Amino acid sequence: MRFEIKFSGHENIRSNHQKTIEITKESHLTPQGDCIIGVGANYACADLPQDLKDKLKQSDSNITFSIDVGKYSFTVHGKGHPDLTLTHTEDIVIRKSDFVCPRTLSVKCDKASDLLPREMVSLLQDPKTKGTFTITVD
Repeated sequence: MRFEIKFSGHENIRSNHQKTIEITKESHLTPQGDCIIGVGANYACADLPQDLKDKLKQSDSNITFSIDVGKYSFTVHGKGHPDLTLTHTEDIVIRKSDFVCPRTLSVKCDKASDLLPREMVSLLQDPKTKGTFTITVD
């Protein structure tokens, strides 16, 4: 199963958080949002199709995230979790830890926003930049 989310860049994107990656439907971003890699997303956790949510809630689900911006692509692997609620109406967060909250889409991810290629981050600091966040669950 595969699902794509579109998002935009923002001048305050820093992408230097060591434990999470976040995209948000919000258009405003302060420099403190150091895990956020995209704003203006067309989906948040609550908006995802139910069949995708059901797969994300399985602890044996292996999830691959692809972040594509311009000629750059960044891949993250994570796991599903039975306690995911997927109810947040603005945000999606993927985490290296096991922490679960309404914004959490995946846990035990192998990378966080600090590992995004700096060339990709530079592109994302332009509000005109568009990106795609692809969720693939096997």
